[in-house]
This record gives sequence, structure tokens and C-alpha cells, in this order.
Amino acid sequence: MTELPRPYNENLRRDEAAARARIVRTRDYDIDVDFSAAADPAVDTFPVRTRVRFDAETGASTFLDYLGARVDSVTLNGVEQDVASILDGARIVIGPLAEHNEVDIVSASIYSRSGEGVHRFVDPADGAVYLYSQNEPVDCRRIYPCFDQPDLKARFRVAITADTSWHVAANGALASEEPAGAGASRRVFAETLPMSTYITTFLAGPYAVWHDEYTGRTASGEEVSVPLRISTRASLAPSMDADEVFEITRQGLDWFHDRFDSAYPWGKYDQVFVPEYNLGAMENPGLVTFTENYVFTSPATQSQHEQRANTILHEMCHMWFGDLVTMRWWDDLWLKESFADYVGTLAVDEATRFTTAWTAFASKRKAWAYRQDQYPTTHPIVADIVDLEAADQNFDGITYAKGASVLRQLSAFVGAEAFFAAARTYFARHAWGNTTLDDFLAALSEASGRDMQGWADAWLTTAGVNRLRVETVREGGVIASALLRQDGVDPRTGETVLRPHVLRIGVYRPEGEAPAGFEVAIDARIEGAELALPALSGLPVDRVLLPNDGDLSYAKIVPDTHALEVVLTAGLEGELARATAFAGVWNMVRDGELAVERFADGVIATGHLVTDPGVFAQLLQQAGSGLAAYTPAETRQGRLEHLAGFLADAVAERPEPSDRRTVLLRTLFDVLGEVRTPSASLLDRVERRLEDPGFGLGEELAWSARVVLSAHGRLGEAALREAQASAPTAVSTVELTRALAARPDAAVKDAAREAAYTGRAADGSVLSNDGLQATIDGLRIDPGGVGAGHEAEYWQRIEGVWAAQSQGQATRVVTGLFPADAELADGDAATHPFAVAARGWLAASREAPRALRRIVIERLDDLERRLRAQAVPR
Repeated sequence: MTELPRPYNENLRRDEAAARARIVRTRDYDIDVDFSAAADPAVDTFPVRTRVRFDAETGASTFLDYLGARVDSVTLNGVEQDVASILDGARIVIGPLAEHNEVDIVSASIYSRSGEGVHRFVDPADGAVYLYSQNEPVDCRRIYPCFDQPDLKARFRVAITADTSWHVAANGALASEEPAGAGASRRVFAETLPMSTYITTFLAGPYAVWHDEYTGRTASGEEVSVPLRISTRASLAPSMDADEVFEITRQGLDWFHDRFDSAYPWGKYDQVFVPEYNLGAMENPGLVTFTENYVFTSPATQSQHEQRANTILHEMCHMWFGDLVTMRWWDDLWLKESFADYVGTLAVDEATRFTTAWTAFASKRKAWAYRQDQYPTTHPIVADIVDLEAADQNFDGITYAKGASVLRQLSAFVGAEAFFAAARTYFARHAWGNTTLDDFLAALSEASGRDMQGWADAWLTTAGVNRLRVETVREGGVIASALLRQDGVDPRTGETVLRPHVLRIGVYRPEGEAPAGFEVAIDARIEGAELALPALSGLPVDRVLLPNDGDLSYAKIVPDTHALEVVLTAGLEGELARATAFAGVWNMVRDGELAVERFADGVIATGHLVTDPGVFAQLLQQAGSGLAAYTPAETRQGRLEHLAGFLADAVAERPEPSDRRTVLLRTLFDVLGEVRTPSASLLDRVERRLEDPGFGLGEELAWSARVVLSAHGRLGEAALREAQASAPTAVSTVELTRALAARPDAAVKDAAREAAYTGRAADGSVLSNDGLQATIDGLRIDPGGVGAGHEAEYWQRIEGVWAAQSQGQATRVVTGLFPADAELADGDAATHPFAVAARGWLAASREAPRALRRIVIERLDDLERRLRAQAVPR
């Protein structure tokens, strides 16, 4: 596999992109790629011919971005260029420019194993080769030379040469096909409408294909017809439930045509599920790519089906918000991702059979946001993205989940009708163009009749999470008065941040051991530090008060002592109320305000009430991971084994296949990976389940069981390899890597650590993105601690990893190998050797890449939080 060091100028700066945009106005690209030799493992590059037409400032010079294997020739306006003199790291420098320019480039690009650029995958089931591309934010330059920034849109004409028997696709519809040598043909695709480089896409391989057709109309009556197509690897075809995906696609198109009143603009609508994908999905117009984890080869819960629907409609929203109208630079990445996260969830809730989309959002999606927003590295929703490395890291919980939460709050603030009226104006006004936040705010102000700048300043340009609590004065058995209080601090500045919240206060009536029943919801609008709530006066003192009932706003809720007790013992009526309340309790655990044991006991006590498998999985995962990290070492093993026993007993009580059983088993296997010496009876149960074909674990859970048994020395290498060889699939291949790295042997751990640091397996082959992650994950499953004691090596090697591996791969290593297993007995957050070492590296490495430093700062914060939580009084 061809590997090149990261060029010194790979990290394009915002000011450089802005300067280029002042010089260049792109018109169109002709891109001709040749995948005809892709099936040959000895060939690790592919030929590319690129022609770019653009207008420019006469006499100026500029550059194209390119991270290929080599450049063979460059011709500018008919004049052959001296390639050696114009190649500069990640750039091809061209000039002087005319008013109208044409540059032709012949080059060779590299097949990727990291999921960046054109990724090449060999199916272990049948040896077939599959290609797909992934370009956001700037990996398009790994495929063809281009002006790789979102505001230099162009029309694209693509041709792909590949095996004649393969399915080949791009953004545009297939226009023609012609022979191209033995066994190959050249497919030419229709010219696209103007779009950014990061959403161009290429697909080739023996994919299985399903066809359908959508017909509908917009709100104003325009008729729309869209060809639909689904693709996945041939070996996965039996597991592809195409009917459900097509149904959700049609439901989504109906919903968006009604709400946006704008016809789907990209012609065909292909959706392809691809292997070793780094993301959930990508909104390439006309050819959306998804992780093939959404092709369920094992029993999938209802929440997994719902999550897939959410992803489908999230990407569909981007066809308008992101693709039709695109941010000018990555500062406004949130504008497309937050919008799609919010509107996609709303569409699932209103257009499909899934009715718990907002419950899942409150429980899982917002937990991601709250965590990200409390790091020292937090940023406003409108971020300051100075370069591409920062852009890559800002696909985070703030850009997605916090932004979506805030847009949900915005819809409550101005009303849904005004919100969607603004969206329709925005699409009509800026179609095929690029925008900033001000353009969206202008449409909002027009639609709502309000000046939105104050709201934007409060919510979009400050960082951090507000806390909300209800304080009461209780007299004579009733609530005499009540105040809704708000506080908040921007972690970056230490300054107080108060925001306008439109929300509800839920009132619940305790009923002994039964869940507290819903009684009434009080509407509230708070803008300052406090708000009187006269509607609560006179209520009995035993009422449970839930701030932000319905989860309309973005804030941590702080229950009072009485409410906390009811939530953790009897629970609340209503799935969304329970999810909202437990989200608040989990934040208390992470903030060191509540012992994690109380949270875990509350999950065990009230878990039978939770019917949404996604919420149930989230609560159990939080309980397990919380006990593993936030309990003192001397009590941790007992608490983890208690939780494992509860999970195993719950499975035994209802052994028949169900969503609940699947969630219980997944959590059980995760927890057993943390227990240092689990009882023999627990491991015996796992072995019996694995060996019983009638129990029906399925591939995913069977391999999770094997990983646990491997980590505790119950399964050796020969048995693991035999299991994989008997059913060679993508899942079993990755899980074998994880299981082998989990073995309790110091030499095994040393080899896995070296593989992670170098990005290569023991045989010298480059680890794929999934292979690298599995190696790291298996290394970290170390209940016996045999892989400990290598913390100093981490600080010696991470800068070399960052320089040698792609940002995506390096991020996996730097994040996954951070020395995190700190114990309070060895020092508190200020004095623990791991924390001291991390702060020492940060102090000594001020010139290290900002993106690398950000990872270390965030992991250090997690470490300090772990130690503070261990110190909470029990």
C-alpha cells in the first residue's frame, strides 16, 4: 500500500481559502477515474484525469489541492507546466491566470484503507472488491485535484472506468456506457447542478441493487418523480430490508416536499450501504452513503430501526439544507448539521411509524452534547474554524446535538410555522449558493417579525450549558411559592451566560411504589436568573417538579431532593419524562454531585418501566461505564459483578428473543469485560449461551461473547480463528481482531499497542480504519491489567503518530490509548501521575498541532472528572 507522509501544508487555513475565493470562480470539472485494476491487490493507485474550468483575476496565481500518489502532467491554458516546479506539498501551484482558464491534470491517486477518499474493501465472505468515496470535509483532494473548499461550487461531469459486471455510480444519472478494454467499460454520468467538492462521490463494485420510484408533489402542487435505488454488498443482500428503507424514503420525501415546498433538486436518489465507513452517513446529492451497520445481519432492536430512519431523513434534509444551499466556510458547519439533526428527528416523529424519536434524542443524542459542551475545548455553536484540522474535529456533539436542541428551542420560541416559512425563504433566495448565519437569521426575522440577533447572540455565540432548577417554599403541606432558577458559565471565559428558554414545568403525583403520574404542565419563559411560577402555588408538597418537561430546551436540569428520590425509586410516568429526568441525574453523576452507585441502583429499580430499547440501552450503558470509571477501586468489582448478575438474571427470566434481551446481553458482555475476576458461574452462563444454537445469539452477540471469554482466558487463539473461518464476514473479521487483542497476555497487549502506534498489523499490512479501531478496543479490554505500565510511551509517540497517519486514524490512536484508568488511591485530580503527565506534555508541546492538543485536553478533562467522581461521598 502506497503511503506518503502528511505534507507540511495539508492543513489549509481559513484565510488562505478566503484569499483563493477572491481570485477564483469555478465553473465546471471533468473527472475521469479508472478503477479497472482495482481487483488486483498489487495495484494500490488508480489513474485520474481532471479538467477544471474557472474564471480568475487576470495575472494572479493560485493553487489546487491534491493528496495523490503522483502528478504526471499539468497543462494550464494549453501550456505544459514543469510539474516539479509547481508541486508544493498538498498543492499544485498554477499561474499566471487569465480571465478564463482551463487546467488539465494527469495523475494517480491512492486507494484508501482509512475510509478517507476512495476506500477499497475486500469482502472476506467471497473475495469481491468494493470501492466507495468519502470526502467531507476535505478528502476530495485525495481523489482528484480540486479547489477543495465549500464556497467554490461547480458543475461536475464524471466518467468511471471499471469492470463491466460491476455496479458503478456517481452523483449524476448514468448517461452512457462504452467498452474500455478487456472486461471493462467506461460509464459517463450526467452533468450535475452546481455543488461543492466535498459532496462529489464515486462508487464501484459488484453491489446488489434494488429499484423503486417516488411520485409526489410539493405543498404548492408541483409534481415530483424521483427514481430510487438501494445498493449494498452482494454478500449482505439477504439481510437488506429494502422495503422498509424505500418506505421511509418515500415518507421522507413527502414530508420534506410539504414542509419545504421545494422539489427534490438532484434527479435520482440512490442510497448505498458501504463497509468500513467512518460515519453514520454522508449527504452526497443523488448518491447518499451509509454505514452498512444499518444492514442488520443480527437481531436488531426497534431503536436500531428508528436510528436508521433518523439517519435516512437527516441526510435527506441535507439535499436542501447543505447541498442546495451550502455554508461558505466550516464556521457555519452547524448550520447544516444542526438543522438536519433537528429536522430529521422531527420528520421521523411526524412522518414514520417511529413515535419515540424525541425520547431517544433526549436520552442519547443530548448526552453527547452535554459532555462536549463541558470540556475546556468547548466552542459556540457558531465556531471559529481557523483551519481544516479544526473543521474535522468540529463534527462533534455541539455542532450536531446541541445545535439541534437549540433549533428545537428556536422553533418553540418563534413557532413552527415561522420556522419553516424562514426555511422556504432561505432555499428560494440562496439556491445553488453559499451562505453564512446572517442569511438564515434574516429569513427568520422576516418570517417571525422579530429581531433574531439577541436570540442568536445568547444561544449561538456563547458556549456552555445552563442549569435549571425549581426552588420552592413549602408551608402547611402545600407549595407556598416557587421560582425557576437558571445559572450558567461559559467554560472558555468564566463569564455568566443566561439564555432565553421557552419550556414547561411538569408536575407529577407520587403513588407509592408505582410511577409518579403526570398531573399538569406549566408553560414558562425565562430570560434572566429567575422566574416566579405562581401556577405552582397551592400544590401539595409531595408533587414532583420536572423542569424542561417535554425536553424543549437545552439545559441540565437539577431535581430537588424529593424529586431525585422519586425518580430513582418509583420513576415517572411517560417515556420522555423518564428519559429527561435520568439525563439530569446522569449529569449530576458526571459533575460529582451524586454517587454513581445511586444512579445504577435507580436504573435497576426502574428499568422495568422503560419500554424504549434505545433509552434502556443508554441507561444500562451509563450505569455500567459509570461504575467502571466513577467508583473507588476497592468497591468497583463488587458493584460491577452485582450489575452483571442483575443483567444475567434478567436474561434468564425472559430468555426468548426480544429487543430487551438483546439490550441486556449487549450490556452484560460489556460489563463482564470490566470485571477483574467474574464468578465462574457468570462466565459459565456466557459459554452456555454461546454454545446453544437454539438460544439464537446472532453474529454480533456471539462475537461479543467470544471477546469476553477471550479476555478472561476462556477462549484461545485457535478457537477464535476457527469460529471466524467457519463464517468469514466483515463482522467476524473485525471481531476476531478485537478478540485476539483482548487476550490476557502481556505479549499480546504489547503487539496490539505497537500495531496501533504504527498503524500496521504484525505482518506489515496497513490496518484499515475498522481494523485499527478493533485493535485498540481489544487492547483496552484488560480486566486483569496485564497491559498496564506503558503510560510514558504514549507521550513519547503521539506526535509521531499525528505526523505519520491520517487525521482520522491518528485520532483513533491518540484518543484510544490515552492513559485513562486512574485510581483515586494514587492521587486526586491535581496530583495523580497520569494527570500530571498530561499537563506536563501540554505545557511542553505548545507548538503541537491544535487538533492534537484538543484531544489531549479533552481526555485530561475526562480523567480529572473520573477522579472527582471517585471522591464523591458514598
